[in-house]
Amino acid sequence: MEDYMNGSEDDYYYSSDQESIDGLGNEDSESLWAPSKSPSCKVITKESLLAAQREDLQRVMDLISVREHHARTLLIHYRWDVEKLIAVYVEKGEGCMFAEAGVTLVGAVDLDLPELSSRVMCDICIDDVPVSDVSKMDCGHCFCNSCWTAHFIVKIKEGQSKRIRCMAHKCNAICDEAVVRKLVSKKHPDLAEKFDRYLLESYIEDNKMVKWCPSIPHCGNALRVENDEFCEVECSCGSQFCFSCLSEAHSPCSCLMWEMWTKKCRDESETVHTKPCPKCHKPVEKNGGCNLVNCVCGQAFCWLCGGATGQDHTWSNIINHSCGHYKEDGEKKAERAKRDLYRYMHYHNRYKAHTDSFQQESKLRETIRKKVLNLEAKDSKLKDFSWVTNGLYRLFRSRRALSYSYPFAFYMFGDDLFEDEMTKEDREIKKNLFEDQQQQLESNVEKLSKFIEEPFDGYPDKQVMQIRMQVINLSVITDSLCKKMYDCIENDLLGSLQFSIHNIAPYLSKGVERAVELTTGWSTQAGCNIRCQTADDQANGPVLFCGNGGHFLL
Repeated sequence: MEDYMNGSEDDYYYSSDQESIDGLGNEDSESLWAPSKSPSCKVITKESLLAAQREDLQRVMDLISVREHHARTLLIHYRWDVEKLIAVYVEKGEGCMFAEAGVTLVGAVDLDLPELSSRVMCDICIDDVPVSDVSKMDCGHCFCNSCWTAHFIVKIKEGQSKRIRCMAHKCNAICDEAVVRKLVSKKHPDLAEKFDRYLLESYIEDNKMVKWCPSIPHCGNALRVENDEFCEVECSCGSQFCFSCLSEAHSPCSCLMWEMWTKKCRDESETVHTKPCPKCHKPVEKNGGCNLVNCVCGQAFCWLCGGATGQDHTWSNIINHSCGHYKEDGEKKAERAKRDLYRYMHYHNRYKAHTDSFQQESKLRETIRKKVLNLEAKDSKLKDFSWVTNGLYRLFRSRRALSYSYPFAFYMFGDDLFEDEMTKEDREIKKNLFEDQQQQLESNVEKLSKFIEEPFDGYPDKQVMQIRMQVINLSVITDSLCKKMYDCIENDLLGSLQFSIHNIAPYLSKGVERAVELTTGWSTQAGCNIRCQTADDQANGPVLFCGNGGHFLL
């Protein structure tokens, strides 16, 4: 379901009639509905990605006094979870943490090379090379630059840029990224850029609290949440989605429920003219009059009963197959299938009805704007029309929650997921409790929709005041009922499960939270191409190609 207003959730209540009009076009006005607080979701653009990564790097560097490439190695190993890294550091100690991540304590290894005038033998290619053509890693292993370069190139091409290990046998140390960058850039500058891009994108690819926006076409943004990954967010491009599974926002359904529901809806639409192959289970469509059909996998089966058969048949029957005799168990299966289909249609029809209503009500935006303008043009005592826009937003949010409550109920009280979690009596009690709340919400949402659609711009002031009170009261009631329904789902239904864990995004009165652009104290100039570093430059930070004229590609 697409974003209903293509705007922010921070504009829920307006303080004046002028704001009530402007709020429909400008979605950045202050909310008076709840105390303001710092947004928990941030938009990371390609320009701010480096700054976001450096924030975490700096925290680790300051905490345990390590160089930047060691901090990055630690964070990649712990999937950019700084809190987990700190916990391991406190519980297991520095040495154990370093060993697990492949970081070698530099103080424990002699990194001095022989005199520059001497030559050394490389243990990989068995050649004598000048000391100037040799590089030694933090682990102490020393090989010629040609062997190191070939090793790095292979690993980068294999997609292992984020954790390139030392070439020495059974050495788990991670190679210094500055040395990798220095050697590879001399022979393959494009691979050096690729290496830097992999290191940068690791902040998103390996971080469970940062994900790419799933918009199509891709807007190029990533989003970072601060607290809970089970939430629904809105990107600055307007796309709303579930942060956990990256599908459309679907609470109060859990991610598994929504995945199963979309698959079932797709499968049910296919079964109108198809039947599943008994071997590969793919849908097969009959394109002739013969009841012996063949799947692309090679399996032949009977169209009447769906049973697997051989290829041989005559004009009258399939060889060695007969399904014309009545069987008692077949009737029971048919009754069960019929009952399951009726149950699915019950929930699907109501889900579809509310989804369609949602789409129709989304067109009210311009209509409401015109009604407010007409009311303001009158010589009326009424000056504040914020109740109209407030009621419209509440209608959208309540309608969407109501729509997704039907797929939730289909799986919560069915046999697909929780058959062993509840007794039949307990399931019936919980089902009645939930349906009572669902029906109360449904009734009040329909009432709110009716009053919002009234042509009140043509009514006298007294009648407008009556509609105003109805809309305000119903907005509060539907918000309260949504909260109660979510509390029932989280505590009484999902919270009581013993063998399954299903998390849903929490209910927010203001709706899906819009992410704000990340602001940091460290930034790079737009359009800058930072040069490739040498080993002596590593303290200045990683090489990155970014900005308007750069090479960083998302």
